[in-house]
Amino acid sequence: MKTANGREIPASIPGYGIVSPYVGPATTRTFVTRATRQVHPVGHGRSKRLEDISAAIDACELKSGDTISFHHHLRNGDQVLNMVLAVAARRGIKDLTIATSSIFGVHAPLVEHIRNGVVARILTAYMSGPVADAVSSGLLSNPVVFQTHGGRARAIESGELHIDVAFIAAPAADPYGNLNGVDGPAACGPLGYAMVDAQYADRVVAVTDYLQPYPLCPVDIFQDQVDFVVVVDSIGDPAGILSGTTKPTTEPVGLQIAQSAARLIEASGLLEHGFSFQTGAGGVSIAVAEYVKGLMQRNQVQGSFAAGGVTGALVEMLELGLFRTIFDVQCFDLRAVESYRRDFRHQAMSASMYANPHSRGAVVNQLDVMILGASEVDVDFNVNVTTGSSGMILGGSGGHADTAAGAKLAIVTTRLSSRAGAKVVGKVDCLTTPGETIDAVVTEVGISVNPGRTDLIDRFHAAGIELMQIDEMLCAARALAGEPTSRVQGAEVVGVVEYRDGSVIDLIRASR
Repeated sequence: MKTANGREIPASIPGYGIVSPYVGPATTRTFVTRATRQVHPVGHGRSKRLEDISAAIDACELKSGDTISFHHHLRNGDQVLNMVLAVAARRGIKDLTIATSSIFGVHAPLVEHIRNGVVARILTAYMSGPVADAVSSGLLSNPVVFQTHGGRARAIESGELHIDVAFIAAPAADPYGNLNGVDGPAACGPLGYAMVDAQYADRVVAVTDYLQPYPLCPVDIFQDQVDFVVVVDSIGDPAGILSGTTKPTTEPVGLQIAQSAARLIEASGLLEHGFSFQTGAGGVSIAVAEYVKGLMQRNQVQGSFAAGGVTGALVEMLELGLFRTIFDVQCFDLRAVESYRRDFRHQAMSASMYANPHSRGAVVNQLDVMILGASEVDVDFNVNVTTGSSGMILGGSGGHADTAAGAKLAIVTTRLSSRAGAKVVGKVDCLTTPGETIDAVVTEVGISVNPGRTDLIDRFHAAGIELMQIDEMLCAARALAGEPTSRVQGAEVVGVVEYRDGSVIDLIRASR
C-alpha cells in the first residue's frame, strides 16, 4: 500500500507488528469493547504511603519488559519520568516500554536509558529535543510509535496499549491517593492526560511534592484509582509549562495571516450564538483568537465553549463572557492554571473525552473552528507536524489530527517558508494529518480552500474574499525559498505514525 504522499507501507514492520493501513478519517465502528485491568483492593487500616520510588517499584512488582506510562502536564518542567527511569536503571530493569503522552528537551536522560537497554520501546504523541534527535538517528531498537492524543486514549481504553504501572506527577495529593493539579509548588492545571492512565493501568503510583491531609479538595483523580503515593522533593518546575509564545504575534506577516483566518471564520457562517473554538499556543494562533474576540464582541456573539490546551487568551475570552465554559485537557500557561483553580466554568476533560474517536462522543466532534499550525502542508492539503525538511523528528500530532477530523472548519495558518525552506510543498515529508480533514490554508500571500469544500468556497466568494489555488501558493513558496533539496531516505524505519483510529498513516525512515 502507498501513503497519500506516495510512500510504500509494508504489511508488517519489525518491532511494531502487523500494519493496519489508513483508509480514511471516518470511523466505521458500531461498538467497541473496553479493556479490563487488575485491581488490588486496599483493606481497612492499610497505608498507601511508600518511602520512595524504589519502594513503589517493589510494591508494583515492576519487571523487565513491562510498560510504564507518564503524562506531560508539566511539559518541559517534568522530572518524574527522569526520576523513575533513573531508579529503574539502578535496579537493573531492562527492555521497558515507555508510554508517555509527550517527550520534551528536559527528558534528555532518556537517551542514555535507550543506549543502555533500559528502554526498548516508546509510544508518544509528541517528541522534541535530544530524544527526538536520538530516535531519528536510529538509536531506539524498535520504531517509536506516534499516536494522536485521542488515539492514545483509544488504545489504552481498548487494551491495545496495556499499562502495567502508571506514574502520575501529582502537584497535590493526600495520603489515600486523591490528586489535583491546582495546588502545590508545581501546580499545572487539570490532569486530563493522566486520567485515562489512572483508570486503566494495573497499578497507579502518584508522585507528589505537596502532600495534604485527607481528604484533598478539589480532586481531579480520585483515591479509588490510585494504589500508592510517594512524596519526593520536587516533581518539576511549573515554569516549563509555558508553550509557544503565549502572546499574540506582533510581526506584520503573522498579523496578516491571523487577520485573514479571522475573516474566514466570520464569513463561514459559524460565528453565531453557540460558536465553539480551539486554537494553539503559537503567536499567530493567539493573534487569531484576539481577532475572533473582537468579532464576537462587535457581533454580540456568545459562544458555547472554547477547548483544548488552554492559554490565557482563551481564559480572557471566558472572563469577558464570550464563552459559557472552557473544556481543558491541559494548561499552556500559568494564567490558565490560575483560571482553572478559581473559576468553576473552567472545566477539566480527560484525553478520552477530548478526542477519543471510539468514545460515546468526543469534544472535538462539537468544535466549529480549529486553528492549526504546520511544519509542511502540501498541494493535497496533507499536513506534517512530525518531522522537519531534513526528516528529523521535531514534534508529533498531539491533538492535530483529532481536531482536524472533528471541527467543521479546520484552518492551517502558516508562513510560506522558514529558515529550513518552503513550508508549502509538493508532498509532505511525513503525513500527520490527512488533507481530506483540512479545509483551508492561510499564508501571507493568500488563502486556499480545499476544493472538496464547495460550500465554503461559495460562502467566501459571496463575502468578497479572494481565494487562490494551492498550486499557486506552492509556486510562491518556491519563489521565496527556492527549490527543495532532495532527501534520500534510508531503509530503516525509525517511526510509525498512527492515525487516531490506530491505522498506520505514514512511516519515518532514517535520513541519509
